[in-house]
Amino acid sequence: MHAVSRSGAVTTAVVKAPATGSPERPTTGAPQTEATRFRRSGTVLFSVVIPTYNRLPILRRCLAALEAQDLSTAPEVEGYEVVVVDDGSTDKTVAVLHRAAYPHLHLLQQDHGGAAMARNRGVKAARGNVIVFIDSDLVVVKGFLAAHARALQRHWRRHGNRLCFTYGAVINTSNFAQPTTEPCKLTDLSWAYFATGNVAIDRQLLLRSGLFDTRFRQYGWEDLELGERLRQLDVVLVRCPEAIGYHWHPPFRVRQVQQLVQREQERARMAWVFYRKHPTLRVRMIIQFTWLHLLLWQALTLGGLLNAHTMGPLLAVLVRRGRPGWALELLRLHLNRVYVQAVFAEAQHQRRQTPQPS
Repeated sequence: MHAVSRSGAVTTAVVKAPATGSPERPTTGAPQTEATRFRRSGTVLFSVVIPTYNRLPILRRCLAALEAQDLSTAPEVEGYEVVVVDDGSTDKTVAVLHRAAYPHLHLLQQDHGGAAMARNRGVKAARGNVIVFIDSDLVVVKGFLAAHARALQRHWRRHGNRLCFTYGAVINTSNFAQPTTEPCKLTDLSWAYFATGNVAIDRQLLLRSGLFDTRFRQYGWEDLELGERLRQLDVVLVRCPEAIGYHWHPPFRVRQVQQLVQREQERARMAWVFYRKHPTLRVRMIIQFTWLHLLLWQALTLGGLLNAHTMGPLLAVLVRRGRPGWALELLRLHLNRVYVQAVFAEAQHQRRQTPQPS
């Protein structure tokens, strides 16, 4: 059974989604009737879609923050559900969530297929007319959903359509105990058009766009690629700085260097998938697939002299002195060079694989 409780919770069952195809859904008529009523009335029923993979400790903080939402300043919000799609976790995420008391939770499971596939499952299973995407390591403020609702409603009324999405603020933090105490920093600012760390969008508009491309099975770019398709539909980005989420990541450690290098190489492979779909100058600039970017990162790393090996001792000193953030920012010089070189290498590899006309 699916209904909106007096607390604003959309009560749902825990569902095991199949490995392929659409997620299973209850067969009663109530969900469709409820969703239709919300769409017709112009009010908002939120479905917060969260893919997760082996992030149980911070996921629990994420869910606790969502359970604490204050909707008193947003009468247009009828309720919300939290759709968590477990992407084949091995850290007991599913077992713990089965036992936990999260009234708004709707849990889906799938074999490990990547964030794009997980988000698509969440959208298809969602009962709301507005989808909110966040990551499972984001802890939001109490007025998070209310802020998104107000910003969406303002745009809908002003323009007479729903061709927009709201983009909330994301503040990076390594403070696990109290993530919401982190101040906003210059490095938290993002100029991405559509990034799924903190956005809200009309569900029907999202379905019309074609959802996420599941060929993005490794790290990076699946959200920005969807953003290119939303641009083609003339969808407007609406900034919503009051919808604040604190993006937690553990403090940098020197032993993470190789893992971070591998992630940049994955990101380069996915960048080429992005560019093959949208071979435009804008996308080339987004993924840094230009000689200008290659020369820039060569220069900033002194032709590669500043690398993980040569900077290792300095990184270790910064970490020991309680400056892991500084160490990571310094390492980014090397990581960006690794990434851009990998993009060019991937382009060369793909061209060799393409049959030449006889």
